[in-house]
Amino acid sequence: MAPPSELVAHCLELLAPLGAPRARRMFGGHGLYVDDLFVALIAYDRLYLKADAQTRARFEAAGCEPFVYDGKGQAVTLGYFTAPDDAMESPAYMQPWGRLALEAALRAKAAKKPPSKPRSTKGRP
Repeated sequence: MAPPSELVAHCLELLAPLGAPRARRMFGGHGLYVDDLFVALIAYDRLYLKADAQTRARFEAAGCEPFVYDGKGQAVTLGYFTAPDDAMESPAYMQPWGRLALEAALRAKAAKKPPSKPRSTKGRP
């Protein structure tokens, strides 16, 4: 496998058609962002793309593996799946999978949005 810096650079290149990609070191790996949305992570020398209830079946049908780590002696599975092998070959092959990750990230962001506060009418006639 390529050294981590080469893998990160390669993954950023694969995701570039989707927007402005960037990487950030985290938890011994890297988090990957497209237009400031967290869409993927690199851990254990593998790329994992964000998935959710609407996209998980597509990843599973393609034979992708979930991101699992050891959390105090118990396996913890997060909502990220490996990219299909052929998607790692070129940005064109990655694009549909990257879009799924981007869509899942957008849904997650929308779900976390705090409700807007009603305007105060205090002091108004």
